[in-house]
Amino acid sequence: MTMTSLAPSSGDGNCYYILTEDCSYGSKLFQAGNLCFCSERSYLRNFSDDRRPTCFLRVIMLDDSSTVTLNMEILQPVPEKVASFLLAISSHSERLNYFLDRVNLEAALRALPGHRVMAKTEHQYFPGIIRYIGSIYRRTAVLSPFFFGVELQGEGENRGCSDGTYRGTEYFKCKKNCGIFLPFTKVQFVPDDNHGKQKPKADTEEVVPVKAGDAVSFYVDKVLTKGIAMEVYKKGTQWLVKICPEEEGTTDIFREIPLDSVVKENLQSLFPPFESNMGSGPPNQMKQEISESSEECDGGNSLEVNSMVQITLDKGTRVSGIIRWLGYLPQFEHKMAGVELDEDKGISDGEWLGKYYFHCAPKRGLFVKLQCCQPDVRFQSSHSSYLSLIDNGGQEVLPQPPDSFPPLRNEAAVRVLCGRMKGIQGHCNSCYMDAALFSLFSCTSVVDSMLFKPFLLCDRNVQSILRDEIVNPLRRTGFVNAKSVMHLREQLTDKGQCSSFTNAEKDPEEFLSLIMHQIVGIEPLLKLQSGGQKEQDCCCYQIFMDKQEDLVVPDVQQLVERSFLSSDLKLVEIPSCFIIQMPRFGKEYKMFSKIIPSLELDVTDLLLDSPRECCLCGDVATLECSECFKDKVFAATGLKQFCSSCSRQVHSHYHRKTHKPKELQIPEEFHTRSARGCQLVPREKMELFAVLCIETSHYVSFVKYGPGNDHWMFFDSMADRHGGENGFNIPTVTLCPEVAKYLDLPLAALAVEQPRDMDGVAKRLFCDAYMYMYQSKKMALYK
Repeated sequence: MTMTSLAPSSGDGNCYYILTEDCSYGSKLFQAGNLCFCSERSYLRNFSDDRRPTCFLRVIMLDDSSTVTLNMEILQPVPEKVASFLLAISSHSERLNYFLDRVNLEAALRALPGHRVMAKTEHQYFPGIIRYIGSIYRRTAVLSPFFFGVELQGEGENRGCSDGTYRGTEYFKCKKNCGIFLPFTKVQFVPDDNHGKQKPKADTEEVVPVKAGDAVSFYVDKVLTKGIAMEVYKKGTQWLVKICPEEEGTTDIFREIPLDSVVKENLQSLFPPFESNMGSGPPNQMKQEISESSEECDGGNSLEVNSMVQITLDKGTRVSGIIRWLGYLPQFEHKMAGVELDEDKGISDGEWLGKYYFHCAPKRGLFVKLQCCQPDVRFQSSHSSYLSLIDNGGQEVLPQPPDSFPPLRNEAAVRVLCGRMKGIQGHCNSCYMDAALFSLFSCTSVVDSMLFKPFLLCDRNVQSILRDEIVNPLRRTGFVNAKSVMHLREQLTDKGQCSSFTNAEKDPEEFLSLIMHQIVGIEPLLKLQSGGQKEQDCCCYQIFMDKQEDLVVPDVQQLVERSFLSSDLKLVEIPSCFIIQMPRFGKEYKMFSKIIPSLELDVTDLLLDSPRECCLCGDVATLECSECFKDKVFAATGLKQFCSSCSRQVHSHYHRKTHKPKELQIPEEFHTRSARGCQLVPREKMELFAVLCIETSHYVSFVKYGPGNDHWMFFDSMADRHGGENGFNIPTVTLCPEVAKYLDLPLAALAVEQPRDMDGVAKRLFCDAYMYMYQSKKMALYK
């Protein structure tokens, strides 16, 4: 789903957009989340004419059909099908949240009739099967909302409201009161765990005789050539096949051939590049079952699912990857391996002849004889402990499949995560790691790039442990065994970075810095610049400031602004994830007895060379004054920047005549816009998604799982213990809606509130905060 470019495809259709900020137009106020559109021809005229493109676009609002002119900076393009799904959500704010979250939306786009889901009705989720996807209204408007027609099953039977018919039109057939039509927000899409499940056929597959992965033949200069179909697609009115010819090497050269010039070959010829060096295979009897066991290969190497391997192709090209499946394929007597490659040199996404044997990115999957796989010498290590993980409760824990599972939100988060023996099980001083991992991965995808992207310096072994043993089990079952975290800690110790990761107390920032930058090698979360000096990269920002008597109970916004001002710092770009450490040092010292969590962090005035708003008149600011920031005449929150006119007035007072305002660098386009009278500065805000807290050397975390102020859950990896020294910890996740009560309290009332009298675990959030985590869903679209 591409949402990063405003440019539409050419044609006679419409371009759809969603407002990312509230916008007033005349007497009307259009809330963020409104959908609008313009014709493609109208859009293209803005850019095809000789005149300079305008930064405004004339659009028609879908809600009331009014025509308005909007600043393109607050518009995000939306594909038509995505717009149809979003239109089914009546609440504008909820619509925008689901658009920015992407997880549910992308799952809805992948869904097909026949897929199993959990459907929400009567405030509960029940199993069902998708029978219909589309509009249930007669098309009278430009765009119709899309709904899912679900046949409820099991406990959900007789909890529906139809038999597949809506307002006299039949969309599918089922028993009476077993059918229901829902927007995608009320459907939980169940990941497909059955690797051999038949893939639902798309309409095009019934028409096109060749598909990706098929062995094919075609003629080149009257010479019959064989190869593998890599992609089948339509260009204009003509179907084309992208083919990798045999003689050119398995993936070195592709040819684009018209579909009507391609003949599908016998499947037995699909693996000629791998016929050399073949020993005698397993018994000739075909084994129909799909095996995911860890049997040894014929060459004597203990290769199993999740083994790191290397494969030599026909021209000596060597590729590496991870075995994701072992077993027997139809028409092949040899034992086969399904390998997820490190590069786009495969031929599938884990599918073979309509069945999925494993899942991976397109062109990353390759099926080869197991004999062709050799252990990757870069990652040789014993996997015996990996395959025999026994949890402290006495149950066997097998490695999780390599599929990706989305973060848990709203009701799904409550259903999967809450309870005893939920979350990440603590063991031997691991609470700093448990709390950090739970905060970063349970209910948000903002740093999911750590799990999948092949970064330049990435340690694939650590990345796969993090993804397959920790994040996937957490999101799928709500529980991660202590052995999985210990496996990660052992790997961090083996890398030689620190010999005490398996047993000593650590700080969360030490762990995050190590795994993000030195092990996985992701791009730095923060890019900072101080006083025109060289940029600095980091993953966490530590608040540094002097004790200030006027701040009794500060909020995070105030602390960040004062710290940036005192260090003369600016953000080089808007971060997708902003991790902030409070002015405290473990259990020894904390500057403030209480800190108010700012649910939103406005970073507009913290950005380098970005347009800013005059704090008095709202026009584009041209000057900033650090001395005015300390002046109690002005508001306590917000940096003090002024337009030229307001700056002259403010500094004409004898108390402020000695101030030395600093000139701001404003983008040229904002000067032009200001001259036209359109000087509104867009606000860049980030939302709080987690807080790490510490009390008596023990870390816990609060995670925001939904949009409401009361949508908080509290996680403690060592909340309870079973047995003595030979026992095990019981991790627990509980809901803590009482937090909302104190977030809504006036500052004066919160200041006198005694921690011991605060309800539930609210005291931990307000008094023990150590690290705040913010995300920008808008910027996460580009990461």
